[in-house]
Amino acid sequence: MAVETLTFGCRLNAYEAQVMKAEAEKAGLEDAVIINTCAVTAEAVKQAKQAVRKARRDHPDARIIVTGCAAQTEGRTFGDMVEVDLVIGNADKMRQESYRPMAFGVALNDKVQVNDIMSVRETAGHLIEGMDGRTRAFVQVQNGCDHRCTFCIIPFGRGPSRSVPMGAVVDQVRKLVANGYREIVLTGVDVTSYGHDLPGAPTLGKLTQAILRHVPDLPRLRISSIDSIEADEALYDAIASDRRLMPHLHLSLQSGDDMILKRMKRRHGRDDALAIVAKLRALRADMVFGADIIAGFPTETDAMFENTLRIVSEADLSYLHVFPYSPRQGTPAARMPQVSKRVARERAARLRTEADKQFAKLCTSRIGQTENVLIERDGMGRSEQFVPVAVPGAQPGELLAVRVTGMTSDGLLGEPSRQAA
Repeated sequence: MAVETLTFGCRLNAYEAQVMKAEAEKAGLEDAVIINTCAVTAEAVKQAKQAVRKARRDHPDARIIVTGCAAQTEGRTFGDMVEVDLVIGNADKMRQESYRPMAFGVALNDKVQVNDIMSVRETAGHLIEGMDGRTRAFVQVQNGCDHRCTFCIIPFGRGPSRSVPMGAVVDQVRKLVANGYREIVLTGVDVTSYGHDLPGAPTLGKLTQAILRHVPDLPRLRISSIDSIEADEALYDAIASDRRLMPHLHLSLQSGDDMILKRMKRRHGRDDALAIVAKLRALRADMVFGADIIAGFPTETDAMFENTLRIVSEADLSYLHVFPYSPRQGTPAARMPQVSKRVARERAARLRTEADKQFAKLCTSRIGQTENVLIERDGMGRSEQFVPVAVPGAQPGELLAVRVTGMTSDGLLGEPSRQAA
């Protein structure tokens, strides 16, 4: 058995898992399972523990390594699991030396190798040649977060905001494109805070423009979840001027009610979110949006929830990541008056129903249109607006102009008309 990775959580984790696998193999590690955890909800931590137990059952003789955000914030919890051989903190999980065989066999009290993430000040530009089995690759441009939203444990798992130098990012993108990747996704914990810690304080917009300018062979560029209140003018200019920047943005919205946003310690209000969506659509008529939303945040009343439910249609959000609120020990929100779990689940279900309607609306609007579709696996790809499109017979890596002929509950159906420009 070689090195296997199990990844939970965000796109950044998916990227990091590729780096960890490569570094572990360079270190000579064999017969091991690396579990890259998420700490965003209590359920995510529970799932990671279940994965640890399953990995031990499936691979009784393998070394089980736990890392990621939950390992950083709850290292002792995982260290106390008899199934676990080593716990590595987020600061060290992408370092080759962390996976050298000599790291194992230590005393039980020493198997938790978790350092102070708040002391970390740099994020290395880890260069990878590609991501296994994919035509889309993630590139980490930033890590950590300096904000302190009252519900969020992630800053304590990821540390302070720190950015990868622009030159290293451009080199990474250039290398991936040379290796055949047709779409690059810029990712991080708080991507729109990019650059404030670098000389000259470049912005995410400046980075985006540099990639598009210096990698002319890149067909498609995406940006992962953004904090819209931090979007800079250079980013708006890039969206308006270069069609290679995909017309799909995922907003870190969290709520549509001003009081709840204030209690979350978010920096935007309801009107701010609606104004930014309107501004971006004015720049790019085909722009679509997704959003993260928390249902049942402490003190949320029925009226407050209705404001959130209503913003889904008012902002015309096509994709939602909905989370029933989950208290995280050590966060201010965990000490606020709680909404019952039953109510939070019911509200989350209503939001998901509304999200299904919005997604169906988007799909219906594309029937009869021609979409540029990047095929990710046999017969299945995604449009520029990130809609799944089934194209029978199409092969991974093809970028096709596809005439949309119908839809399913999962996305669109189409037939190729020609290679995309």
